[in-house]
Amino acid sequence: MFLRCTNRRKDGKEHRYWSIVENRRVAGGRVVQRQILYLGEINDCQRKSWLKTIEVFEDGSSSTKTMALFPDDHTVEIESRQVVQIRLKDIELRRPRQWGACWLACTLYKQLGLDAFWSEKLPANRKGTRWDLIVQVLCIYRLINPGSEWRLHRHWFETTAMADLMGAGFELVEIHKLYECLDRLIEHKQALFDHLTKRWKDLFNAKFDILLYDLTSTYFGSNPPFAEQDKRTYGYSRDKRFDCVQVVIALIVTPEGFPLAYEVMAGNTADNTTLRGFLGAIEKQYGKAERIWVMDRGIPTEDVLEEMRTNNVSYLVGTPRGRLTRYEEALSYLPWQKVRDGVDVKLLPRDNEVYVLAKSIDRIQKERSIRQRQLKKLWKRLHELKQMDLRRDQLLLKLTAARQQSPSAWRFVSFLKNTMSFSIFL
Repeated sequence: MFLRCTNRRKDGKEHRYWSIVENRRVAGGRVVQRQILYLGEINDCQRKSWLKTIEVFEDGSSSTKTMALFPDDHTVEIESRQVVQIRLKDIELRRPRQWGACWLACTLYKQLGLDAFWSEKLPANRKGTRWDLIVQVLCIYRLINPGSEWRLHRHWFETTAMADLMGAGFELVEIHKLYECLDRLIEHKQALFDHLTKRWKDLFNAKFDILLYDLTSTYFGSNPPFAEQDKRTYGYSRDKRFDCVQVVIALIVTPEGFPLAYEVMAGNTADNTTLRGFLGAIEKQYGKAERIWVMDRGIPTEDVLEEMRTNNVSYLVGTPRGRLTRYEEALSYLPWQKVRDGVDVKLLPRDNEVYVLAKSIDRIQKERSIRQRQLKKLWKRLHELKQMDLRRDQLLLKLTAARQQSPSAWRFVSFLKNTMSFSIFL
């Protein structure tokens, strides 16, 4: 491991950039250099910004001397200060750790008041376990480099400066305490959301007049049977893993991404049965207000929408596909209204509701690029199949697989009857 200097002339000035690198031997006996740490520029033109002082104690003296730090190949004249010559080539890098992101995350954690909140809710037990600090480590880990508790225990904590920043050691990431800590948070779920909502209003001027509601699922590689109250069960899998048990997770967030509520439900929970409970929970926690709920078309039922209209709750939900054809002709005669650059809408009032047809240039370009990418992939695969000597049944199976991989592009392909000839029409 050694220091490498890179020289560059710009605008008549010489700039020198330093990196800590090491030699790695690769195949063929060659040696390549791997950059470990970039130190930036150490240059005479930046003398003022590099002027640092240190307090040095001398043997037999109780006083200190102030000295300045400069690289050893510079000759710098500084009045009333001694210069410490540093041999950069002899500097060694030992146990580098991530510090900046950890410090910033700890600062944000304190700004949100979470340190005081959890110290009150999770006091140290009689064995001295600091559950509040374990929660902080878990939060910062999820924010900076999310992963499993096992990875946090085995790798991440030791490669960061979290121990120095928090004044505690490896006892914060003992593997059993990491898993046990999560169970202790459930009873404080409601109090946590109340606390965060207040802090978000104070710090970020967050508003809660638009709420985004959606559901997702996560599956487990475990086999039933489970206990009766266990939520892991088979259901509709958004991950296409119908062979695995799962749970359904519902989340309400603001457009800025601030979560207001979440719930973990059984894996066989239908999407359209979840909304009514959340409407009551949000109204109970945050009171009645002029809110707009934004949801996918499969979440609310007609009965729930009617209740929302009766209670003057505004919503924006995707229109069922079967109903779109009913208003297709009326929408075609309406003019486009510009919302902002690249986004236009048409508004159609019907039956005490307003139907919104939106057109986004960015969305059009995105879908077009997706189709083009699929079309290139499909075209390449069809040419490969054309060169193969396959029986009819084998060919049909491979064509079906190609269609599943490129569904958007498949409708642009036309096949000639009883042959393997095809063409693309746009």
